[in-house]
Amino acid sequence: MHMKRTKFIHILWLFLLVPVACEDFLDKPPQGELTQANFPTTAEDALLATNAAYNTMRDPNFNSGLFPLTDIMSDDSNKGSNPDDQAATIGPFDRFQYLKTEGAILRWWNTLYKAIRRTNVVVEKVPTIDMNPGLRDRYIGEARFLRALYYFDLVRAWGGVPLLTTVDPKVLPRSTPDEVYQLIEEDLLFAIAHLPRKSQYGAGDAGRASKGAAQALLAKVYLFQNKWADAAAKALDVINSGDYNLEADFDNANSVFGEQGVESVFEVASFGSEGIENGGNQYGNVQAVRGTPNRGWGFNRPTLDLRNSFEPGDPRLESTVIFLGEVLDGVTIVGDGLTPDASTDSHGQAEIECYNQKVWTPGTNVPPSFGHNRRFIRFSDVLLIAAEALNENNDPAGALIHLNRVRQRAREGNNAILPDITITSKDQLRDLILRERRVELALEGHRFWDLVRTNRAEAVLSPLGFVKGKHELFPIPQTEIDLSQGALTQNPGWEN
Repeated sequence: MHMKRTKFIHILWLFLLVPVACEDFLDKPPQGELTQANFPTTAEDALLATNAAYNTMRDPNFNSGLFPLTDIMSDDSNKGSNPDDQAATIGPFDRFQYLKTEGAILRWWNTLYKAIRRTNVVVEKVPTIDMNPGLRDRYIGEARFLRALYYFDLVRAWGGVPLLTTVDPKVLPRSTPDEVYQLIEEDLLFAIAHLPRKSQYGAGDAGRASKGAAQALLAKVYLFQNKWADAAAKALDVINSGDYNLEADFDNANSVFGEQGVESVFEVASFGSEGIENGGNQYGNVQAVRGTPNRGWGFNRPTLDLRNSFEPGDPRLESTVIFLGEVLDGVTIVGDGLTPDASTDSHGQAEIECYNQKVWTPGTNVPPSFGHNRRFIRFSDVLLIAAEALNENNDPAGALIHLNRVRQRAREGNNAILPDITITSKDQLRDLILRERRVELALEGHRFWDLVRTNRAEAVLSPLGFVKGKHELFPIPQTEIDLSQGALTQNPGWEN
């Protein structure tokens, strides 16, 4: 079943490559007869335009400008790779010493707005096409889900940002964070009303946005706004839908063997080939094992602090971290000769050469590492959202049900470890849920945002260089401020 499902996924994402030649009009002056006035105009065009709205998720710069910046900025990981690689550009993110002119920040910003413009083509143009109304609404729902996903990255990273909702390029001032969240919520409510459930999609459409994905994303959006009752309600909609469950084996929650599986609420599919033009996604390659075997660049190295945060015997530690000497899929991990096996990181903590196992794909060379499917929303994340929201809404008994469901899977049948949590004190349970989020979702891009939204970033990250009132947000790229001729203003702490 896995191989067949993967084949269908790849067929879908091959379609996502088709519009590349047709969508140059989004990024360049129109050439020939293809213009925004005559595309999309048919049902076939509508499909191509919708598929193009997904394709940016495999652009290397979609992943925070190529590098996993927010993981590196958290207490979960260091820069990684060998000491010299990207030391001057990515190394400063480890110490909160990066500049507003850093290229990765600009690339991330620009790629998100390119993605948003592609969704706007569907939202603005497809409603006028004479085609099956249900399919037309589904395409618009998919585009609005994606637009919400892209704006959610923008508002978390930069706060209030310009709200571009049409295909016409404009120089706009910053909207407020509340206005951005309002658009996100409106888009997701539309998507919920018009998208099929995951179980209603055919195999050839595996990976498309579903009602459950929109409900889960909206639950997370509400969580970031402390709308506890709304977050709980949307998370419970997903939980009670029957479309999702936890993988029996935690390894498969992120591995090739769980692609578009029962735990996957939303993920981006990829080929094991280098380059977006070949269906590859460099997200896994940037973090993959460096040296022997040569799988990638080796960034995002798990810290000692993260490794020590796992409870004794927690199997998720071995499923999260690749250690030297470990054998994976018959391959012995030797590592990188230019990287010290043991050293001291820039914060004085003991560091060893190790890697993020969640992006591992079987193989001994580089191309298969481009085939990792990045999981944006897993069912365990939804369960922990429900637990947190219910606890904050004074329902600790309900919270414990979902928290302990995550722990039950994690213990893999060994009842001597990871006992059920029974504490009902709101403050204590809040701490335990956040700890569970850390170990369950480690190195998946959640930790930094969790610390910021729970007002714990200063306490946890100030020893690493975090400054309260500044580093909760990234700087608006200075290039964008200059081009806007004063329409854009800078975030606090980044003015100079």
